[in-house]
Amino acid sequence: MDLRDLADRHGGDPFGITTAAVALVDVHGLIRCWSRKAEDLLGYPASGVLGRPAASLLAGERSSASVLAAAQRLGEGWEGLITARHRAGHPVELALRVCPLSAEHGSGWLAVACGASDSRRWQLDQAVMRGLLEESPIGIAVLDAELRFQWVNQVLAAMEGLPADLATPRTAGSTGPEQVPSAVDWQARQALISGQGTPTVEHVQPPHGRSRRKAQSHLRLRSSFPLKDLDGKTLGVCHTAVDFTAQDRARARLALVNEAAQRIGTTLDLDRTVQELAEVLVPQLADFVAIDLFQGVLAARDLTPGPVTGGPLQRAAHVSIHEEAPEAIVTIGEPTAYPAKSPQQRCLTTGRPILDPVLDPTTWWLADDPQRMSKMIGLGVHSHLVVPLRARGVTMGVVTLLRWEKPGPFDEDDLLLVEELVARAAVCVDNARRFVREHNAALALQTSLLPPDLPDHCAVEVAYRYLPADAEAGVGGDWFDVIPLSGARIALVVGDVVGHGIHAAASMGRLRAAVQTLADMDLPPDELLAHIDDLVVRLSDEAEAAESGPMVIGATCVYAVYDPISRKLNVARAGHPTPAIAHLSDPVELPDIPAGPPLGLGGLPFESAEIELEEGSVVALYTDGLIEASDRDVDVGFERLCFALAHPDRPLEEICDTMVRILLPDHPHDDVAFLVARTHALSPDHVASWEVPSDPRAVHEARDNTTRQLAAWGLEDIAFTTELIVSELITNAITHACGPIGLRLIRERTLICEVSDASNTSPHLRRARTTDEGGRGLFLVAQLAQRWGTRYTATGKTIWAEQQVPGNAPC
Repeated sequence: MDLRDLADRHGGDPFGITTAAVALVDVHGLIRCWSRKAEDLLGYPASGVLGRPAASLLAGERSSASVLAAAQRLGEGWEGLITARHRAGHPVELALRVCPLSAEHGSGWLAVACGASDSRRWQLDQAVMRGLLEESPIGIAVLDAELRFQWVNQVLAAMEGLPADLATPRTAGSTGPEQVPSAVDWQARQALISGQGTPTVEHVQPPHGRSRRKAQSHLRLRSSFPLKDLDGKTLGVCHTAVDFTAQDRARARLALVNEAAQRIGTTLDLDRTVQELAEVLVPQLADFVAIDLFQGVLAARDLTPGPVTGGPLQRAAHVSIHEEAPEAIVTIGEPTAYPAKSPQQRCLTTGRPILDPVLDPTTWWLADDPQRMSKMIGLGVHSHLVVPLRARGVTMGVVTLLRWEKPGPFDEDDLLLVEELVARAAVCVDNARRFVREHNAALALQTSLLPPDLPDHCAVEVAYRYLPADAEAGVGGDWFDVIPLSGARIALVVGDVVGHGIHAAASMGRLRAAVQTLADMDLPPDELLAHIDDLVVRLSDEAEAAESGPMVIGATCVYAVYDPISRKLNVARAGHPTPAIAHLSDPVELPDIPAGPPLGLGGLPFESAEIELEEGSVVALYTDGLIEASDRDVDVGFERLCFALAHPDRPLEEICDTMVRILLPDHPHDDVAFLVARTHALSPDHVASWEVPSDPRAVHEARDNTTRQLAAWGLEDIAFTTELIVSELITNAITHACGPIGLRLIRERTLICEVSDASNTSPHLRRARTTDEGGRGLFLVAQLAQRWGTRYTATGKTIWAEQQVPGNAPC
């Protein structure tokens, strides 16, 4: 049974005279009157109890005499619990009130009783009502039908700035401090008009008598509802108000923490991370935020050695409620100097935050920093908070927050919230710092392993682009190379190591060095890739044996050799995209070069293909990052590549720019390297060749032919040394090899002498002893030539030697 049930049964009070059991007892303890409710409560009719002692109805040890004696001692009556005997014989617990009566013919007692359970329920409900009105944080006021205050509890009086005791009714239009606030008056009228409750939520500004700088607006839930009697007549209005400003601030802080978790650290870019922290703090918590980092933290971007903590500070980011942050004393990227006694320096020294809830010209540390004091006083800064930026036990900088527009000062709750946000950001800053350092180290390693500049060569004109992946993907293992070969030929190489980071860059460097070494041996493209495949397998096995994980998971490569004399391109590829060839008179071609397996599988053969090119054709070698993208099919990439190469007569740099613009997104997720070469043909008048009989007397004729050809080329200055080289090489071929023997002279930027034979044996350079009659030929050639070597062919070998041409004449 609740309060509403009791109100229905007892008219609101179980001891009400019309609802309770009533009996009149004379001075002798005899029952003189017995009500109908008493008959219902104990089952005795009036005729059965009138004239009987009241004590005869009691079932406990307490007698009517003792009850009456207690009431007499109190003088004004007595109340308590008793146990009566029902007419049916069972005990009934009653709540009893006894009041003394005085009359002209004698005195007596008026006894009022109800069930003990009803009394307890009524007392509990009364306690709830008192607690709700006097102890709860709910402000409550009672207004009559004329909207005059009848009662106000202490909570609402404090909320509205009104006295708690409003004994004298006052109208809503009165001008005293007890005037009904407009918000209460309006809402109460709505409740009277509608006859229903009218809840609203509103922001309330602080009273005018308080400092608006130090006070914040309040968020309140108001509700008014009509008060009616048992007959439904409206007696007035009850107005309630709950101030949940603190709960709303907690909700807002939780939302801010959630927002910070989503916004801070979205990238691994150091500058962007500190900017995100500043943007979260302004304007939600501060009017201005400055973030200063040690230069050792920012030095990760350029691999400058030095400690992370300590040393000078540098402004990394600042954000203001005003555009362009006019409050800032230093600009972003400039050194920041704080006096020794400033909160920033003390914060960095102790690693603890410093809170100045009140900041004015008398603040002691401002005297050491007149520039900042002038700026703060001019702005009206009234609160100052400094928090260290720390992660993993390392202090990386300091965060400064100022308030002048926000009325409230920084408090302990603000300090805890800012510390949590800065701690989250500090971890992101440290991660970004570590990543930037590793990324830049890998990029520096990769860049140092790539060719710093491509050689000029008569066979081709080249241009290239190397675009490392963005910071999210990391540095990869893409590489390219242009390697001059013997016989005026040139090797074009593009490769891609699987993976990203320092391991991929280091593996790329090892593969590039291996390719250069094997290229110097003049191996055919398919044989060269077979040797590189063995190297990748061996490197992977070594890494697995060292339990460090495979440094080279796999790689792809395309290797092409172009001969400007025959105008033929010999190509082999290992799991790499096929080259693109832009002919002058035909459409762009993607030749069907045997794909070959990726490097690192081991044991599978590679094949090469030979393509004849007209002079001026453009050959493009590239990594898969150029043609593959997440938003398109690879066939679309090939179509765009052909479109970019459609005009091979344009300058190569312009072609490279077109390829980047058409094929690549703004932020590629994979390294991209490509090499573009325009082929040239060596004029026939720059090549001279003769067949040499296997007869020692043919050496003299070969020398004469060489002298005449050099005279025709205007190279008489090196005729003597060239005759010696030709003489020695042909003599060795006649002596140690078999025919047919051929002599070829090639004039480009150098003079190349080639002697071919049908033998597969390779000569070796050695220093002859003084007693030896021979063995000095190759030693002499090595002394006279700039470089020399052996090239194996399908029909034998070719020994070649290069000499520097006087004046380094162009092709």
